[in-house]
Amino acid sequence: MTTASPGARRRRRLRIAVKESLRALAIQLSLLNRQVSGHLDLKDADLACLDAVNRRASCSPAVLARATGLHPATTTGVLDRLERGGWVARERDPEDRRGVVVRALRDRNVELYRLYGGMNSAMDEVCAGYDEEQLALIEDFLLRALAAGRQETEALSRDADTRRSSP
Repeated sequence: MTTASPGARRRRRLRIAVKESLRALAIQLSLLNRQVSGHLDLKDADLACLDAVNRRASCSPAVLARATGLHPATTTGVLDRLERGGWVARERDPEDRRGVVVRALRDRNVELYRLYGGMNSAMDEVCAGYDEEQLALIEDFLLRALAAGRQETEALSRDADTRRSSP
């Protein structure tokens, strides 16, 4: 029986610690988002859609549904609430008059920025402890982790679609 070298054991412990830290971060960010949603009288899905719209100049409801993983009918309900709340506007697509695009109403976002202000300041302080090279490495890691998460989400979605369509 071969035992792992001390270096291999340490690397394994670090990999586990990184994964556990990512899970803890995901939970903490979910809790933060829930608090922000509560302060704004939004549902979690509303905040997720609002964030997705804010990350784009504008997008169609179908693009928004894909970006958030929500069913198109659910997305319509979310957009109805966001529009009533003054967060977004639905307009005719200038490139296809039959289509609709959604855009964020920036005036209302001041509230959103205020609520996330503490976290943004805290992250600035965290980042100040790293040099440019380290920050680039952290960014690379996070982008690769995001890509892995997206890939696995899509795989699970395909599996669910396959199970639903099977007799």
